[in-house]
Amino acid sequence: MSSKAKLLNTAQDYIFIVAGLACYAFGFTAFILPEKIVIGGVAGMASLLYFKWGINVALSNYAINIFLLILAAKIVGWTFVKRTIFGTTVLSLLIALFKPYFDSPLVEQQPFMSLIIGALLCGFGIGLTFVHNGSSGGTDIIAAMVSKHSNVTIGRMILYVDFMIISSSYFLFHSLDKIVYGILFIMILSIVTDMVINSNRQAVQFMIFSDKWEEIADAIIRDAHRGCTVLKGVGWYTKNEVTMLMVMCRKIESVTIFRIIKSIDKHAFVTQSKVNGVFGRGFDHVKVKMRKDIAGDIRHVHPQTYYGDEASKNDTKQ
Repeated sequence: MSSKAKLLNTAQDYIFIVAGLACYAFGFTAFILPEKIVIGGVAGMASLLYFKWGINVALSNYAINIFLLILAAKIVGWTFVKRTIFGTTVLSLLIALFKPYFDSPLVEQQPFMSLIIGALLCGFGIGLTFVHNGSSGGTDIIAAMVSKHSNVTIGRMILYVDFMIISSSYFLFHSLDKIVYGILFIMILSIVTDMVINSNRQAVQFMIFSDKWEEIADAIIRDAHRGCTVLKGVGWYTKNEVTMLMVMCRKIESVTIFRIIKSIDKHAFVTQSKVNGVFGRGFDHVKVKMRKDIAGDIRHVHPQTYYGDEASKNDTKQ
């Protein structure tokens, strides 16, 4: 990739990061903070400081985030730290900018409606920020550290950490309603965050039956840049041999596959199904750690089925 293309991709990332953070800041200041709902994370901790002692939310949010980044720098890497410092700074500035305009909720006397709207906006904002390799800081930092070495999703990890913070708000308000609202918020936020993050990672499987399978396979490799696996079978109704193509691709690439098939064979028999996950060879990497002794035994017994680090680096097609 040329330096110009890298620069354009980086600029695009930062534009979307700012957009995601603006969405989060608006949802937080316009719908959540005026209702005195503690949402967890650093924003929730900053809210507690604000409700208890009147400390500026944006300032305390920024200070706590910087402290967490210092602790996490070696684990998540400096690229993540740089983007998180950028995200944390922008988010704190946006919160400081938006807050004076929302002393009261936009939806008056409807705390539950404010909760739903705020959670949707914040979840979408965090998801958009993570998709473009950024972070809003706070528990996102902890989530990024954990997801770097395990299959626990970012949204779920945020859910675990924030639940503990929200529960502690009882000692300030002595209100179970606030805790329930806070828990509902992080549940909605985690679901929306995962939906946004995983929308580009969802995979589908195609089974294609066509007499023109060679043309279709070549077109898929050439135009869609996806591999094909050729399978032989027998149609039991006709007792004739048939050739099938199996194709794995991202969900967002499925329209391209359908267009290729239709342009070559309008009468092709095609099935499309969702798959829970596709790992290796151009897709996601399996984030499972194994003990060295177990890994050694697996390599010894089944060397042909073991893929080491070098194999995962080869972004080969099927």
